[in-house]
Amino acid sequence: MSNRKILVTSALPYANGPIHIGHMLEYLQTDMWVRFQKQRGHTCHYVCADDTHGTPIMLKADREGITPEQLIAQVAKEHTRDFSNFGVAFDNYHSTHSEENKYFSSLIYTRLRDAGHISSRTITQAYDPVKEMFLPDRFIKGDCPKCGATEQYGDGCEVCGANYASSELKNAVSAISGEKPIDKESVHYFFNLADFAVMLKDWTTAGHLQPEVRNKLAEWLDSGLQQWDISRDAPYFGFEIPDAPHKYFYVWLDAPIGYMASFKNLCDKQGLDFDAFWAKDSKTELYHFIGKDIIYFHALFWPAMLQGADFRTPSAIFAHGFLTVNGEKMSKSRGTFITARTYLDHLNPEYLRYYFAAKLGAGVDDLDLNFDDFSQRVNSDLVGKVVNIGSRCSGFIAKRFDNRLSDALAEPQLWAEFIEANEIIAEFYENREFAKAMREIMALADKANRYIDEKKPWLIAKEEGKEAELQAVCTMGLNLFRVLVAYLKPVVPTLSYSAEVFLNCEVHGWIDELEPLLNHELNDFIPLMTRVEPDKIAAIIEASKENLEKTAAPVVKEKQFSPIANTIDINDFGKLDLRIAKILKAESVEGADKLLHLTVDIGDETRSIFAGIKSAYSPEQLEGHLTLVIANLAPRKMRFGLSEGMVLAAGGDDGIYLLSPDSGAVAGMRVK
Repeated sequence: MSNRKILVTSALPYANGPIHIGHMLEYLQTDMWVRFQKQRGHTCHYVCADDTHGTPIMLKADREGITPEQLIAQVAKEHTRDFSNFGVAFDNYHSTHSEENKYFSSLIYTRLRDAGHISSRTITQAYDPVKEMFLPDRFIKGDCPKCGATEQYGDGCEVCGANYASSELKNAVSAISGEKPIDKESVHYFFNLADFAVMLKDWTTAGHLQPEVRNKLAEWLDSGLQQWDISRDAPYFGFEIPDAPHKYFYVWLDAPIGYMASFKNLCDKQGLDFDAFWAKDSKTELYHFIGKDIIYFHALFWPAMLQGADFRTPSAIFAHGFLTVNGEKMSKSRGTFITARTYLDHLNPEYLRYYFAAKLGAGVDDLDLNFDDFSQRVNSDLVGKVVNIGSRCSGFIAKRFDNRLSDALAEPQLWAEFIEANEIIAEFYENREFAKAMREIMALADKANRYIDEKKPWLIAKEEGKEAELQAVCTMGLNLFRVLVAYLKPVVPTLSYSAEVFLNCEVHGWIDELEPLLNHELNDFIPLMTRVEPDKIAAIIEASKENLEKTAAPVVKEKQFSPIANTIDINDFGKLDLRIAKILKAESVEGADKLLHLTVDIGDETRSIFAGIKSAYSPEQLEGHLTLVIANLAPRKMRFGLSEGMVLAAGGDDGIYLLSPDSGAVAGMRVK
């Protein structure tokens, strides 16, 4: 087996909050794949970094009264601690706010500029005169000029679907200061992505992507590639663009360059050859593990940037789906929006590592963490099948044979069968089919347990003159146990290490190199893993709950109201079918910054409703809550789907609020 040279990255976590278990799905998947490659004897480097630039970082630091540098340093400590505790073994963890990243961002930009792939033009933007900063669309809110809906952002109404310039919003204000924005001109810099249309069409169809991702990219490529605005105006936390004072690289330009920067930092520490991995003619392998929500940046912008700047492109990009908990999106009200730290405070991280492995395939499907299934799999597979073998056999070897194994295998053919399985298991690991690998390993564990059940060492131990047979049976069982924990080493490294300490023999390579332990002295058996206890899961859910009740009424500025026009009579009002509705499911809408997709129960049926309330509510806040809807509004086809009603909300200068009924109301009640 030849030695491969591999560089692996995971997407960079944003430095404005803690890591949660949804994030951990990606880092654990990547870590398991990297550990497998290293166990196979390949040279594999795993790098990552905190994504530290952008307006949200700047504004959060300002709210907390600290500098952005202080904020990202504090978050970096929390992130690295959580990753380490979950056993994620980065070879280097860095920051996009680094000298290496500044260097490569400037280098790539200047190469693209000099090759004619960067253009500039003057654009007119909204400007906050109080904060003295330009406002992207998502930082401007107002009333729709077409239908009057409040709290609309950007250049489109997500209530009526109208498109307009942000300058057309009525009563427009800055979402940051509340002040009315003014128009101001500014020069912006653009990456001409269309220059790489042919290259990207070839690259995206050359086996670098999963089929689902390739098909999605084909849609985007067929619809035409637009210029990408890569600049932002001061004030902005990031890197200043060379030869463009007070202009900064947009965070999504320097974020993927952070992969290069982190690796360069590792190269400088360890004397590695950076060009061997990033030069255009590199023969090494480069893989990115990402979530399916950032495919556009990684599979279009990133390879085009690399190609245009004379660097190599990725060998492959592996996208994964989202994590749901108990069948639904993570919810703070239900206690299933779980941070990595909350999980670690209560449960063994290797439980989650194994559970994810038992569910992960090579596609982009979402993965569900069902706590009942979680407990059953861990308790049955890891504790009941694998650890149990070591526990059942070790006692006899310790008490009757001074911890020494016999000098021959009782069942050489069974040992050979366990070793021969390495090829299919390795193939599953290589192709990121972790669930299939776990099924193969657990099928072997079942065979090992059947062997012990059939031989019944507990009965042999009671018979005279059967010492040699007892030692041979337990030696066989412990050797099979050793093979199993070696197969599981990429997934549960701590369990495997503890087993190796007990067996007094470390596994350094892949399983095809294993030789049985014969006439070998063991250390005393130590408990390797305990069962998942229900009270621990209950504690996680309880610790994750947030009190969503408002502690004080919002302060509303006084206004001068004009007389109400266009009044209606009681008969007009009677035409409205107002219902109490229960929000069963709330989801963000891909491609819409302000829209949430709600599935609501109105008593006799469920409805699908699109509502422009994302600025005020996250999806997990809404699920399970009651609100009011207009049930007999004619369905309206939007570009995101069919909206079959309207939720009622109130809005003012201080925000937007869904109307909710008093306690005692249930879904389906009509408002009278």
